[in-house]
Amino acid sequence: MNLSTLARTSLLHLSPLRSTSSTRDNATESVAIEGRNINFSVNTRQGKIVPILKDCSIRIPSGQLWMLLGPNGCGKSTLLKVVMPTVEADVAFGLGRLNLTNSEVRSRVSKALEAVGMSEYLQRPVQTLSGGQKQRVAIAGALAEACKVLLLDELTTFLDESDQEKLQHCG
Repeated sequence: MNLSTLARTSLLHLSPLRSTSSTRDNATESVAIEGRNINFSVNTRQGKIVPILKDCSIRIPSGQLWMLLGPNGCGKSTLLKVVMPTVEADVAFGLGRLNLTNSEVRSRVSKALEAVGMSEYLQRPVQTLSGGQKQRVAIAGALAEACKVLLLDELTTFLDESDQEKLQHCG
């Protein structure tokens, strides 16, 4: 994929996170995210439909780190919002590289969201959340990975006093 494809950027298909096997071949490579022929438009105040993404496709294998680069206004943020729309998908994203089964991923996501008080938001689009809720989802993503050490900077940014206290007891 090149940047001109993103700059030009119907139907989105997300492949579920799958566990990988050391004996698998490249033909059955596990895919963390796959979107084909993605189109996204917005309506202006004047009632005009403006295409933001047009016929954009993306495929990201599990266990890889990718950066989406391009000039301002080419559709990077919009593509990310379309491809990773739910709280569940956001928290599960980092788990794709850990060689977990679907059941293990669901369990970790559930426990992490419970720890930060966001279980009821599982299927909510991330872009509809407040700043504090987005911060709690980001923390849940880190907790789901179950790292031995987790270094965080400005952990409580956007959190109210009640949520700050709750975070001191999670994990």
